[in-house]
Amino acid sequence: MTFRAQRTLAVLVCGLGCVPAVPQEQGKETPNTRIQVQVNEVILPVTVTDDKGRFVSNLEAKDFRVLDEGRPQRIRFFSHNSKQPIVVGFLLDMSNNTKQHWKRFQDAVMEMVWNLLPGEPRYSGYLISYNSEAELVVNTTTDSDKITDQVRNMKPGGGAALYDAIYMACTRRELVKGEPFEPRRVIVVVGDGHDSASKKTLNEVIEIAQRNLVTIYGMSTMAYGFDNPDRGVLERLASETGGRVVYPLNTLYRDLSANTYFAQPSDEGSYAYKVGTGGYEAEISSNIIRSVGAINGDIDTQYVLRYVPDVDPEAKPRVFHNIKVEINNLPNVIIRARTGYYPNALPPAADR
Repeated sequence: MTFRAQRTLAVLVCGLGCVPAVPQEQGKETPNTRIQVQVNEVILPVTVTDDKGRFVSNLEAKDFRVLDEGRPQRIRFFSHNSKQPIVVGFLLDMSNNTKQHWKRFQDAVMEMVWNLLPGEPRYSGYLISYNSEAELVVNTTTDSDKITDQVRNMKPGGGAALYDAIYMACTRRELVKGEPFEPRRVIVVVGDGHDSASKKTLNEVIEIAQRNLVTIYGMSTMAYGFDNPDRGVLERLASETGGRVVYPLNTLYRDLSANTYFAQPSDEGSYAYKVGTGGYEAEISSNIIRSVGAINGDIDTQYVLRYVPDVDPEAKPRVFHNIKVEINNLPNVIIRARTGYYPNALPPAADR
């Protein structure tokens, strides 16, 4: 059997929640350039912050405890490198809901792209926009300008196919050699979590993201003072894959009295507020800058743990394995990691 056939068979047996072994090239091994992995190895990116949201960046492997279905696991690989290779999908909500503050988020997205894709081969990204349909606007590239040039010309309008956009990110873009070990896979959704046009469902895209070892982050575009019934969608996408959601517009008026702004009908709609003071613009700008920094910091400061599942041989096989990460002797920290993995490949469509 050829190496290609062997590798394909290993992937089919293992599934996407765990990863087959990568063979070593004899005579070409150098420290920190090639990683030996085990069959069925689980990859687990983890972010740790204190109760004030500050990153805890001085932990070691011995500080972590990983439970797989409640059973302690032995960590076989541990890394905390601020320059870890990543491939980032930027998913932009181009529906009508984004019109009100699109210009501000447009600038924020471009800043995020330039920060996360600094032009080095280890950092790649792609761009998907979604309104009534999802579209792969820029395929996987290391050139940040290819993405920002497209972002600069985008204009919102139409429905929202968020779930289809996530499914597309997991299945239809060009892969980078080494995924998902190096680079890791990340998605950043800039939108409000609303979906009105997708063929896929929320449960389907959470499963495909978990199977593809994707961490999802969200930057909510929901304006201050408006109810967002879809807030839970972004939160669930993030929490079940190990990411987080930031809300740059949620605290705009926390220090302002009711008389410092007034409502004024505009082209964006009668719901749009035009603030009569310069503090409004400054507050929006600073909040968005902080939100971009929070997402960038999360991605850059992640710990990466890997382990070969040690499961109870007498236990009934499970479709989904639950994971819990704990930090020894630090009870008040906030830990973000994906909630579990699928140990087996998807069954044929007819069986599903």
